[in-house]
Amino acid sequence: MLPAVNRLTASADFSAVVRDGVRIRRGVLVVHQLTAFAGPGQPRVGLVVGRAVGGSVVRHRVARRLRAQLAARLERLAPESALVVRALPGACDVPSAQLGRELDSAFERLALRGAAVGRS
Repeated sequence: MLPAVNRLTASADFSAVVRDGVRIRRGVLVVHQLTAFAGPGQPRVGLVVGRAVGGSVVRHRVARRLRAQLAARLERLAPESALVVRALPGACDVPSAQLGRELDSAFERLALRGAAVGRS
């Protein structure tokens, strides 16, 4: 579970990260990251799981699995960064371990591009 301080909730914040952030696609995920995000000094994460992924039950299942994977990786994010993870159709058919590997791959790619991810 993501702590409340690490959740991105405002629509304007989601829009800013998607509009101004770095975008990486890995498998069934698209990850947007904005490194200079004004916030509480904690990394903030938001999820977008649209209707194309599936019905309500399927979307919520995918969101829960993604939240669990992201909660385990919060320490890899820079303190003032914001991340939006968008699930693509097919995310419901992918095991949680693969979602984690795709997140790891996206984080590595973001680190190569100079974004503030990948600190261990």
